[in-house]
Amino acid sequence: MSRAFPPQASVVERGEGARLTAPAASRNAQALGDLLAEVAPARGRALELASGTGQHVADWAARFPGLFWQPTEPDAERRASIDAWTDGLENVAPAIALDAVRPGWAADHAGQDLVVLVNLLHLISAPETETLIAEAARALAPAGRFVIYGPFLRAGELTSEGDARFDATLRAQDPEIGYKDDFDVMDLMQGAGLEMVLVVEMPANNLALVAERPAI
Repeated sequence: MSRAFPPQASVVERGEGARLTAPAASRNAQALGDLLAEVAPARGRALELASGTGQHVADWAARFPGLFWQPTEPDAERRASIDAWTDGLENVAPAIALDAVRPGWAADHAGQDLVVLVNLLHLISAPETETLIAEAARALAPAGRFVIYGPFLRAGELTSEGDARFDATLRAQDPEIGYKDDFDVMDLMQGAGLEMVLVVEMPANNLALVAERPAI
């Protein structure tokens, strides 16, 4: 992913060894795990896009041992952090350098029972969002599910002062990025051949969108 993210977008702290810690990941880990407990398959292949520090996938791998996780991350330092966080977990593969906004990546990652994306859509452009969703849909196995979590516009509106400030900061640094509209993203998911399963209000004014590839 060639886009340089604004510094406010991904605050990390150095931990033990190669581990990086993102305060946001620490805060939302429990809520995301609880969500996956409701919507994820019990067994199968799971792909996390833009895995960041690795805190999430480490938590999920321990909590859902029937899923075999493939974390992905373009940044080499963060891939090292992911591998440090997941060291010793037998159901996690080493992190790979997948660029989620590159057209065509799904061909190498087909057959996923679960694809998860956390806190990325507001940091990429609308065309990149469309590409990412289309590729994720292609990567799913029949009955596989795609979970997107993050901050959104709600029917075109920002619904808190904090969201308004953050969105304005993002757009000031790069006018191509910023919060995506929830209905636009659901339209993209459905346009990619997925069926909406659930829309869940999450803590800190975030939203989770869950869609499924129809079974054959």
